[in-house]
Amino acid sequence: MTHLKITGMTCDSCAVHVKDALEKVPGVRSAVVSYPKGTAQIAAEPGTSPDALTGAVAGLGYRAMLAEAPPAEKRGSLLDKAFGWLGRGEKSAGEGCGLRIAVIGSGGAAMAAALKAVEQGAEVTLIERGTIGGTCVNVGCVPSKIMIRAAHIAHLRRASPFDGGIQATPPAILRERLLAQQQGRVDELRHAKYEGILASTPAITVLRGEACFQNGHTLSVRLAEGGEREVAFDRCLIATGASPAVPPIPGLKDTPYWTSNEALASNILPKRLAVIGSSVVAVELAQAFARLGSQVTILARSTLFFREDPAIGEAVTAAFRVEDITVLEHTQASQVAYANGEFVLTTGHGEIRADQLLIATGRAPNTRELALEAAGVTVNAQGAIVIDNGMRTTAQHIYAAGDCTDQPQFVYVAAAAGTRAAINMTGGDAALDLSAVPAVVFTDPQVATVGYSEAEAHHDGIETDSRLLTLDNVPRALANFDTRGFIKLVAEAGSDRLIGVQAVAPEAGELIQTAALAIRARMTVQELADHLFPYLTMVEGLKLAAQTFAKDVTQLSCCAG
Repeated sequence: MTHLKITGMTCDSCAVHVKDALEKVPGVRSAVVSYPKGTAQIAAEPGTSPDALTGAVAGLGYRAMLAEAPPAEKRGSLLDKAFGWLGRGEKSAGEGCGLRIAVIGSGGAAMAAALKAVEQGAEVTLIERGTIGGTCVNVGCVPSKIMIRAAHIAHLRRASPFDGGIQATPPAILRERLLAQQQGRVDELRHAKYEGILASTPAITVLRGEACFQNGHTLSVRLAEGGEREVAFDRCLIATGASPAVPPIPGLKDTPYWTSNEALASNILPKRLAVIGSSVVAVELAQAFARLGSQVTILARSTLFFREDPAIGEAVTAAFRVEDITVLEHTQASQVAYANGEFVLTTGHGEIRADQLLIATGRAPNTRELALEAAGVTVNAQGAIVIDNGMRTTAQHIYAAGDCTDQPQFVYVAAAAGTRAAINMTGGDAALDLSAVPAVVFTDPQVATVGYSEAEAHHDGIETDSRLLTLDNVPRALANFDTRGFIKLVAEAGSDRLIGVQAVAPEAGELIQTAALAIRARMTVQELADHLFPYLTMVEGLKLAAQTFAKDVTQLSCCAG
């Protein structure tokens, strides 16, 4: 009797498929396969190839290895033969094993997981309490980048480095029309990438309502049209995203403040806009509103981008002040009041008055209404679900992905996590490597980072060697007459291996992926410096920055290798 240890099976029907495949191997008389035990017992003719047995299992997408026989087994017993004869009479249950997967949410992580699970043969029930598509397409990435782009065009018509030869014309901003254009594209993408796909995928059942756990294998869904429904599952993915966090400032909750959701959907451009926040959403929307005509004041409790390399915050702050955006560093509102259409913010530096107030102090995971304790799912102090690199929670058979977890809050991370969660829920073994995640902030100049900053490396005990190249050394920036910003490379001391890049540049988002690939490939700065980069491009700045580790680039000719 030959014994195999099999991983990847997710149900009894999977075991039937494995049994059928094994019994087709020449020399195999019978096979007994157990899904709960993850084993196969094979009665075969002498000389039957073990590689043929493991190969037959691998051909189905599972993993198999030879295992020792259980101590109590009596080889060749009548009981073994009986099991083999009985097993021959079982019939296949069809592709995909009929695994029931519940997905809570419909954003990037949820959709990626649902589609991958269906591809793996599962039946999916997707539950959404709000608008299909989640944050990114509806109230996040897509509408914000449309607004930012429109504001950029307005800014260029008002002022550019070429105004000496191209007459500037202050634009008339028709916010209602811009908003209609923005919302039209949002609706188009939501239908094409979410609603239409769900409607055309029969293996996905969509329930509109709010889900919470009854236990580790059952959800209760309060349906939007009324009533409740129980959803039993073999596996579940939590992908409920996050919502704008609101700080407990006295008086704030009694005012008509904006979060990013209201700011992006408003057809009004306030004359005076105050922004509380100092990171991605705060700075992106602050600059967009300023370029569309608002007088903007940012209140930062520390500095802009205080968690990043200090050079980033300094460069963005300088660029904002040139555009008459007021940046108040080390400033917090201790009280907010609203009367007669005006906000009054009390700070340690006096009162700030504005027609509208935008709160952009981060996003909080949407986990409080899920009754996670009923399923044994653990969250951290911020309410984010704790997961491993396979997206498994602390509860068996329950996974999580996206902004509701303790992973970086980027939609591309969420989608990648959702795909890997689905692979693992259907018997695979996939992990998400977050060692080189590129990030972009769509200000002007843009901010882009990947890997370690110097401070992060030192925190982890890594000695560094770093270089910062200002953009007045980059030919593309000189040709654009726009040398705002820098490119900084962080290398591991001794090995000179590139471990981090920070950039502030008008097209920083277009160069950071090259940096991410270089880090993932474990390149040294010299190897990066030796590569060919097209001239004139902003990404050539990476090569030039790498060359500064060994040369004075101010003494090089153009495109010098």
